[in-house]
Amino acid sequence: MPKVLLPLEDVPLGLSAAQAADLLATEGPNALPQPERRGVVRLVLDVLKEPMLALLIAGGLIYLALGDRAEAVMLLVFACMSVVITVVQEARTERVLEALRDLTSPRALVIRDGQRLRIAGRDVVRGDLLVLAEGDRVPADGRLVPGASLTVDESLLTGESVPVRKDDMAAVFSGTLIVGGAANALVTATGAFSEIGKIGKSLSLLETETPHLQRQMRRLVLGFALTGGAVSVAVVVLYGLTRGGDWLGATLAGISVGMAMLPEEFPMVLAVFMAIGAWRISKVRVLTRRASAIETLGAASVLCTDKTGTLTENRMTIATLRLPDGKTHSADTPLPPAFQVLAAAGTRASAITPFDPMEQAFHRLKPLASGHLEHSYPLTPGLLAMTQIWTEGATRTAYAKGAPEAIATLCGLSKGALLTAVEAMAAKGQRVLAVAVANAPSTLPADQTGFKFQLAGLVGLVDPLRPGVPKAVATCKAAGIRVIMITGDHPATALAIAHQAGLGKGPVVTGDTLAKMTDVALKKTLVHTSVFARIMPDQKLRLVQALKAKGAIVAMTGDGVNDAPSLKAAHIGVAMGGRGTDVAREASSIVLLDDDFGSIVTTIALGRRIYDNLRKAMRFILAVHVPIAGLALLPLVLGTPLLFGPVHIAFLEMIIDPVCALVFEAEEEEPGLMKRPPRPVAEPLFSGPTILWSLLQGLAAFGAVAVVFLTAPTAGLDAEQTRAITFGALVVCIVALILVNRVNSASMVKALTRPNRALGVVLGLVAALLALVMGVPVARALFGFALPPTLWLGAPLLAGFGVLLVLEVLKPVLGWRFKAKTEQA
Repeated sequence: MPKVLLPLEDVPLGLSAAQAADLLATEGPNALPQPERRGVVRLVLDVLKEPMLALLIAGGLIYLALGDRAEAVMLLVFACMSVVITVVQEARTERVLEALRDLTSPRALVIRDGQRLRIAGRDVVRGDLLVLAEGDRVPADGRLVPGASLTVDESLLTGESVPVRKDDMAAVFSGTLIVGGAANALVTATGAFSEIGKIGKSLSLLETETPHLQRQMRRLVLGFALTGGAVSVAVVVLYGLTRGGDWLGATLAGISVGMAMLPEEFPMVLAVFMAIGAWRISKVRVLTRRASAIETLGAASVLCTDKTGTLTENRMTIATLRLPDGKTHSADTPLPPAFQVLAAAGTRASAITPFDPMEQAFHRLKPLASGHLEHSYPLTPGLLAMTQIWTEGATRTAYAKGAPEAIATLCGLSKGALLTAVEAMAAKGQRVLAVAVANAPSTLPADQTGFKFQLAGLVGLVDPLRPGVPKAVATCKAAGIRVIMITGDHPATALAIAHQAGLGKGPVVTGDTLAKMTDVALKKTLVHTSVFARIMPDQKLRLVQALKAKGAIVAMTGDGVNDAPSLKAAHIGVAMGGRGTDVAREASSIVLLDDDFGSIVTTIALGRRIYDNLRKAMRFILAVHVPIAGLALLPLVLGTPLLFGPVHIAFLEMIIDPVCALVFEAEEEEPGLMKRPPRPVAEPLFSGPTILWSLLQGLAAFGAVAVVFLTAPTAGLDAEQTRAITFGALVVCIVALILVNRVNSASMVKALTRPNRALGVVLGLVAALLALVMGVPVARALFGFALPPTLWLGAPLLAGFGVLLVLEVLKPVLGWRFKAKTEQA
């Protein structure tokens, strides 16, 4: 893009239509560039590369080949759901730049060929002369013409809650809002070259990291799949060679062993936990845009929060009124008469229909009464005050408000005495305005200095803290989650809000200081600094990246365009749904629909609960596959006929799948959930103690069922009766493993009585299905069962109770190392 701009005096009539058309053709429209988008086919192919999804499809095809359509349909439906969900999420993330383009392309009023012309924002070009007025959204970056004066709300870009004064030759930025005044501005940058465009460019360059749990799951599934495949092949070869070349039977044996060892539950459980977790989180009015963020929540160790609109309400409110005699009054209680006069004077010095948030605060405190606005004197670069003349009957009064030093000049007061009071209020994080009143003569003077003003008082305004923030911050601290404020606002204001929120009174680091820091110095600063003020968007991103480099799991909250890059770069981006911009919401992984900061804490607690229950389900899956695989291999080792075929394994999967996917997901949270530190970022889903504990559970169940299997023939039971009683024992032992894993404490009473509606439903269905396959002749024939003697019907119950008793006794004996690991996480 050319860098040379015409002097302002050379474009008094604006560009000509021909010049504008040439620039539009040469430099492109005033919109962010359209990124190269992946089509649906490309997205689906990328998704199908995932090992977990491939395993689901492979499992479904195996079941389909075996004729078990119900199980095949279930697995393939889960696979299709995963494809659809992932494709939709991928498509939604690409809407970030679209939201930016909408924001940067409002309608614009420009001067071309000396005429005012209303055009689409995307048709604005560099060199255009903009006409800006109160309430307009600036369509492109520009600089004001000499003598212009505006008040601009730049919180969208900078996080600064107070509107900024813009005088002659000052810069205005695309996407900001004019809240006071009117002026012309020469466009200096459009589209991707504007400040908001640079944010969009940084967003397009950021890559969303694959969650730690998902990476672990990929490795785990691949490991199990390769191991199971190798064992299946070995079984086929061994069986075929040792059983007289019965390769059909060998293939059936290999498929049975493969199904027993195939961990298709792992990816299914992860998908179901994330889906149900998103539903649970939505009940506290939090929208989960990326399901992977749910598991990351439990590991969050740092919460970076914006101030404006996140910790605060993003609504200026009058906090303190101060009279000239030094008396002060809090605005949250009824105003005495003298303070009502001050508030009324401030309201009459404001616009009748204000855009400025500070003027809106005056109107909320003291609405306009009777009277007629006769004349207004606007702010000027030389005098930052405005005056309005009101007529009420025969009385004409001038009301002025503005910067304290400007009002002091109008009143002929010493600035020193007034500024002492101003500094005391500013130290509390208040934005201070002064108000003055004068009798207006019949002939109005040319400017504001012609009135004999008397000081009415000072007014302190604040952007108030959200009510639930201090409690939420305290809960974060108890949970070992560090809270850091990153704002574009003034350091004094940031420090005051930090103190109210409970972040402490540590040092404040400004953007200017941060810009001079090396990466090494920044890492040292982050150790003891919790408040960063006057921070630019690229600096927010740098802070998030520095925290990630230190090994922190970073959650970042925000609501403005300026927050979007850091929201996307953080492990967990949390956007405000009510006041937040589309850009912030689209760049985030979680959206707070009610803008309640306290919902973040609730969401983190749910994330920890979900992860805890996920680990319980994974422990159960690993444990339950040990006896199933063992009983599939045992007949091969002993040289006896196959005990279980594919139909038996499929039946067991009908028990295992809903248990690990629904029962464990519905488990209540463990005690002290939010009083333990975040789990280490590199903590494996299956730690050494976890694997040993799962294997021990599985071996205990295998031992109990093997005893039944080996004892039954010696008591005179035939092969079909032995198969039936062994299968029943295995089902009951699986139920025992459910009870062992559903609580982390060594309490059999809790394991049996802890409420869980899903468990009751599943156990009822298990009992009904077991009774069906044992009691109905057709089902017994399909499964190769025969009814055992009545006395032997108690053997499965005895085996299951024995497994439960042994494992519950072993928990305290082994020091319950797994419980310790869980609590540390």
